[in-house]
Amino acid sequence: MKQESVLATAQFDPKVKQYWLLTWLFVCCVTLFGIVLLPVVGVVVWVVSGKMLDAMSATLSEKKLVVKRGILVKVEKSIPLDKITDVALTQGPIMRLFNLQRLSFETAGQSGTGALVSLLGVIDAQQFREQILTQKERLAEKQQKTASSEPSSVPEQELLQRLVNAVERIEQRLAEKEKRDS
Repeated sequence: MKQESVLATAQFDPKVKQYWLLTWLFVCCVTLFGIVLLPVVGVVVWVVSGKMLDAMSATLSEKKLVVKRGILVKVEKSIPLDKITDVALTQGPIMRLFNLQRLSFETAGQSGTGALVSLLGVIDAQQFREQILTQKERLAEKQQKTASSEPSSVPEQELLQRLVNAVERIEQRLAEKEKRDS
């Protein structure tokens, strides 16, 4: 199988670490036991979030989007572009504070609610989203042209005749069944 060329690679904003830190510090502050652990949680989250950010990648190729993440458990998801139904761009109030956005990908046949994959902190997320949607459209057009240019293995007239014959056989069997039942 031939190697697909890479069309775009997402770069992630280092401010994601600050966003994750603020989020975890907020969680610690609203829980009683978390307040005691605030300094430890702050250090751990800062170190771990840096490693998580380094392990994140998103690569757009001709036919798919490949997303990698994880430190202990490494996850790689390959999303075929023709299966993507929505690429949402969201930005909550705290994200706005850090000028971060989240890209969320939903696919056809996806079970459950919510996004199959989401990417937080892609630099110029709007442009990366447009690149994905543009490539998705190009792929769909290419597939449509290929499908319409391929000659049918069976002529249409022959297919139509097969269908008519099948309907006639069904009608004949139904008529025979009615005679038996009456």
